[in-house]
Amino acid sequence: MIRYSLKCDKGHDFDSWFASSAAFDRLHAAGHVSCAICGSAGVDKALMAPSVSSNEALAKDADPGGSAAAGPLAAPAPQDALASRLAALRRHVEANSDYVGMEFVREARAIHAGEAPERAIWGEAKLDEAKALAEDGVPVAPLPFGPRRNAN
Repeated sequence: MIRYSLKCDKGHDFDSWFASSAAFDRLHAAGHVSCAICGSAGVDKALMAPSVSSNEALAKDADPGGSAAAGPLAAPAPQDALASRLAALRRHVEANSDYVGMEFVREARAIHAGEAPERAIWGEAKLDEAKALAEDGVPVAPLPFGPRRNAN
């Protein structure tokens, strides 16, 4: 699996996982890669940099009190901002797609083959099943959250 930073023609930045670079190229060429925020199909890979620890991050790890000065390589946005964006993504997915649970793989293949009505779905799949879908050209992307679970 490979994660790409992507950017749509409307200026939205987002990440997505693909089975391989070739899988991204096939899905992109077929118009199956769309913006996770606005749905635009005008998506291209964004410039990416490797994830490297900064001296400030290393100093902060060594000094749990966090007395290291924040410099140009300071930590990204706080966790609450990330949690807020993930909650907004969850609300969007739940409002604009059907949850099909463990039937995701079967339903995704049926939609792709034209045997079921085309619609946005989300659900659960094992990693090897998700990889097989992507390798077969079925447009899939992992979500950074799972279904809500009711505890007894």
